[in-house]
Amino acid sequence: MTPTDAELVARARGGDRQSYAALIERHRASLERYALRLLGEREEAEEALQDTLIRAWAALSQCAEPDRVRGWLFRILVNRCRTRLARANRLVRGAAGDAALASVPAAPRDDGWQEELTRALAALPEEQREAFLLKHVEAFSYEEMAELTGQSVPALKMRVSRACAALRLRLEEVYRGR
Repeated sequence: MTPTDAELVARARGGDRQSYAALIERHRASLERYALRLLGEREEAEEALQDTLIRAWAALSQCAEPDRVRGWLFRILVNRCRTRLARANRLVRGAAGDAALASVPAAPRDDGWQEELTRALAALPEEQREAFLLKHVEAFSYEEMAELTGQSVPALKMRVSRACAALRLRLEEVYRGR
């Protein structure tokens, strides 16, 4: 029988590193996907994820609800990604001014839906991209999202709505022009 998240957390708290590894293996794909889509660069996403996993191991005793460890891990990851984005934005502003923040790197055009969606996501403001990914990619409820981000449910709903509208507009423009 496969152990539950709560059982793996209990074992890991007792020092069982294999249980922690099994727990991380269970949730790694969704954590990686979120970090990559939010940060946009594989190396940055991997560093944010590694930092998250190290912090989670060190703070595992602070996980108040072991049966909801996925949300707890995401809360750590969201904060690590926000820190990386803030640092990157400070560097970009210092080097090239605020105009650089609005530009999306040009990628070769093709008929690939996934590539267009990736470019459209990258063009969203960070808070909209974060909310959209948590809701529509990672399938968190608005209440869970509020716990993860510290934002209110109405604010998150507005961000997701605006993100959807912007994505729809961007993708309609791209496909209308073909």
